[in-house]
Amino acid sequence: MKKNIALVMGGYSGEHDISIASGNQVYGQLDHTKYNVYKIVVDREGWYWEQDGERRPLDRGDFTVTDNGRKVRFDLAFIIVHGNPGENGVLQGYFDMLGIRYTTCGFYTSALTFQKGYCNPVVKSFKVVKVAESQLLYEEPDRQMLDELVGKLGLPLFVKPAAGGSSVATTKVKKADDLLPAIREAFTEDKAVLVEQFIPGREFDCGVFRKADGELLVFPITEIIPKGGHEFFDYEAKYEGFSNEVTPAECPESISRNVQEVSRTLYGALGCKGIVRFDYIYNTDKQELYFLEVNTIPGQSAESIVPKQARAMGITPAELYEMSIQAALA
Repeated sequence: MKKNIALVMGGYSGEHDISIASGNQVYGQLDHTKYNVYKIVVDREGWYWEQDGERRPLDRGDFTVTDNGRKVRFDLAFIIVHGNPGENGVLQGYFDMLGIRYTTCGFYTSALTFQKGYCNPVVKSFKVVKVAESQLLYEEPDRQMLDELVGKLGLPLFVKPAAGGSSVATTKVKKADDLLPAIREAFTEDKAVLVEQFIPGREFDCGVFRKADGELLVFPITEIIPKGGHEFFDYEAKYEGFSNEVTPAECPESISRNVQEVSRTLYGALGCKGIVRFDYIYNTDKQELYFLEVNTIPGQSAESIVPKQARAMGITPAELYEMSIQAALA
């Protein structure tokens, strides 16, 4: 009998449209001869099942839909919601209560890794990778604290929402006078803001996935090279073509191995499941690797990083998503 798969996309964050694009890409790659796949859209105005461009009701009480008079219960939720509520553990907790399996990290790992201010000290405690100095803010700082932040972290520095993705409301601050406006902008996206030391170097990303049989796949790494005046991998660089993404990265084998081994370790130490991507900065002067963040639901559009890494490993997107389903069902 065909399994019923809920392909959950959308969300409440600035990554809503990116999630829809990722979800549509996944939908086109799934084997519809094996699965009944339902597009479920999470939206602030309501959750719904999308069929032939029409919005159909979804019962959030038990996460079911009615299809031709038949109540459909789902065997699996394939979660592709970037940001809130997909990457922060909210959906995972909901599905845990309903007893529905899903393709991502669990509630605890998702909640921890989504909040950078909480995740960074935990990663630092593993002593396998450097972590930039930072300060977590819950309210707008006064002038004295602004001066202390600059004195402690130096300039330039980064300001970002503590819980957010796709570099939304993230600013590279070069002048002290620009720090407070950057903090205010970050507070528009989250209740907590991370002010972080700037680490110069090359950005590398590495996808990791554990198969149903326990084999851990560590993908070839990607180097992110912003272009067109973009100094870091911001929203435009990610989604509007203002970056070169080189896979496999053209770097010494020692760097590639280091990134892959750290990613392998973090995947296990953080209790990750499903397809996960780890992001780093390699400081070429000090020859040290710095952890940036964990993406527990990385983008899956045709041009996203992890699908490119999988293809470089000889794995098609269709094969990757089939493995993801089998691992979750197992």
